[in-house]
Amino acid sequence: MTIRVVVADDQELVRSGFAMILDAQPDIEVVAEAGDGAAAIEAVRRLAPEVALLDIRMPGTDGIEACRTISSETGCRTVMLTTFDSDEYVYEALHAGASGFLLKDVRRDDLVHAVRVVAAGDSLLAPSVARRLIAEYTSRPASSAVPPSARLDALTARERETLLHLARGLSNAEIAAALVVSEHTVKTHVGNVLSKLGLRDRIQAVICAYECGVVAPSPEGGTGPDSLAQGRKPPSGNPSVG
Repeated sequence: MTIRVVVADDQELVRSGFAMILDAQPDIEVVAEAGDGAAAIEAVRRLAPEVALLDIRMPGTDGIEACRTISSETGCRTVMLTTFDSDEYVYEALHAGASGFLLKDVRRDDLVHAVRVVAAGDSLLAPSVARRLIAEYTSRPASSAVPPSARLDALTARERETLLHLARGLSNAEIAAALVVSEHTVKTHVGNVLSKLGLRDRIQAVICAYECGVVAPSPEGGTGPDSLAQGRKPPSGNPSVG
């Protein structure tokens, strides 16, 4: 199956460069390029791609607003691209519905890997972004944790365990080993957790777990940042994106 992608960036050379890298892959096709968020939204509505790469800072409708519209109106998944390694943009992008967040200095292979991961329904963060995100939640005193949402009551005991393991950054295989069940069963539990909590992907599940106090901050800083970023490893074995 060919992964159809829309690339949006207000800098033509940057946009063309990303498009060229992706188009060179046998399983990826760039179906449109856009210079701003409004054009990206129009292209996604018209062409129904699987993935949209969105620069955060664009004139008019920026990447965050484009992500929010695309996520709420279509089935297209979004990866945010920026030169700014800033907490502000991370939180805005994730809450807008982004499935990935990469810095523009991402390696060629990792960019391609990111598109494939997101198209497959997984999610990812650049390692530096993951470190910031987890550090923010794990550094909060226990008293500042948001009380568990009533919607968590909809989860079964096993689904709560699954959410806890997701928040600790475990892969499906690791969760299966911890719960002594098959990976297929874990996938079912993960799907149920996301569905019942109204979440798009594993990243939002991690955020939800911390916000609801399911995972208490630890003195050592909580879960390892690279484990949140893991997902599927790039072909090179470098865990910098997957």
